[in-house]
Amino acid sequence: MRRIMHPADRIVATMNRLYYHGMTTVSGGNLSIMDNEGNMWISPSGVDKGGLVREDIMKITPDGKIIGRNRPSVEYPFHLSILRKRPDLKAVLHAHPTPLVAFSLMRIIPDLTLMPDTSALCGKITMAKYAVPGSQELGDIISAEFAKGYNTVMLENHGVVIGAPSMEEAFRMFEALDFTARVQIAAATMGQKAKGLSAGELARYEGFKAPAYKALPDAVPSNLEIDLRNDVMKKSNRAYELNLFSAVDGVWSARLADGEQLITPEGFDPLEGCGCNLVRVKGDAAEGGKIPSRYAEFCAKAYAKYPEINSIIVARCPSAMAFAQTGAKFDARLIPESYIQLKDVPVLPFMSLLENPDKALEEITPKNPVAIISNDCVISMGTSVLAAYDHLEVLEYSARALVSCAAIGQPVVTLDDAQVKELCVAFNL
Repeated sequence: MRRIMHPADRIVATMNRLYYHGMTTVSGGNLSIMDNEGNMWISPSGVDKGGLVREDIMKITPDGKIIGRNRPSVEYPFHLSILRKRPDLKAVLHAHPTPLVAFSLMRIIPDLTLMPDTSALCGKITMAKYAVPGSQELGDIISAEFAKGYNTVMLENHGVVIGAPSMEEAFRMFEALDFTARVQIAAATMGQKAKGLSAGELARYEGFKAPAYKALPDAVPSNLEIDLRNDVMKKSNRAYELNLFSAVDGVWSARLADGEQLITPEGFDPLEGCGCNLVRVKGDAAEGGKIPSRYAEFCAKAYAKYPEINSIIVARCPSAMAFAQTGAKFDARLIPESYIQLKDVPVLPFMSLLENPDKALEEITPKNPVAIISNDCVISMGTSVLAAYDHLEVLEYSARALVSCAAIGQPVVTLDDAQVKELCVAFNL
């Protein structure tokens, strides 16, 4: 799925992603990549981060020569120091999104055990002492922590620095950390403490083995399949833009004919992939050279049980996940749309979809198509790609409304039984 890009183009693409998703400001953040020739490419200083082009990116050669039309970021010394001290790292990402700034102000590292994948992806994190941005002192402090083996360093009263073998991986680590901070903040806003996963639960998740798939015979896709692949990708991209997906989390499946499905692959990034990356799966066989999401088996069981279901999404949306982390009750009787789309939203045990899909499908049904899985994910089923997306979007927007109510601190008044009954009659629920 990874696109091959020139280092300068990759920096521009990643900075656009940071800026246009509210993770940095016009003047904030800097990115660097070490190429195979020993040159470091780095974002410029004093140039609008929301309007970078390839020619803005600076190049620093192995002998220290600076090439380009701008000045390199004032933080370039620590980038260079990290990449030279840690030859296993080829990219450095520094930014200060609001959630991580908040944690840096409190001198707290976000809880990486809130959701599976995060701790394995981000590794151990340390907090570095404050120093003036661009100073030799700050560069020495940061590079010293990387020299100890840390790949993620939070900075007091500043932000975060992440090093990785590629910029794509650095961004995934960064977004996972930022997302965890968002969920923790949403839970705290509700007056709840987010409950992390135990070592045993994390081991269960990490030790889960999806079925080994045989290779499906090659087949020319029908026009219907081509359209479905493109529709799933367009909606996945929209889900990312609206903060329902991330570069780490987001699974989308759609039913094909004859017991087949299309599903996003493991490691799916909605802004990096295309329709051709989706995996066609039938029974114990999948398209050769692709690894389907671990949720493929659950989706196959759902399609077999419910003929009217044609699309399934598994996601981790920040506000809805606050309910998954805390056990707080999610009541969909908020506005008519919430109840019409969501009905009763069950909360199921951790890893229900993977370890006991048949039991989970007793509670996740066409009548109640949305569920919250404790410390894990949310799931939405629908009669079409659009319907599944609609349910997911309404779930997250409703959860945001409840988090907002908690911030104000006044009681929530839900629709009463008579009003719910009227809705059921009016919309044949």
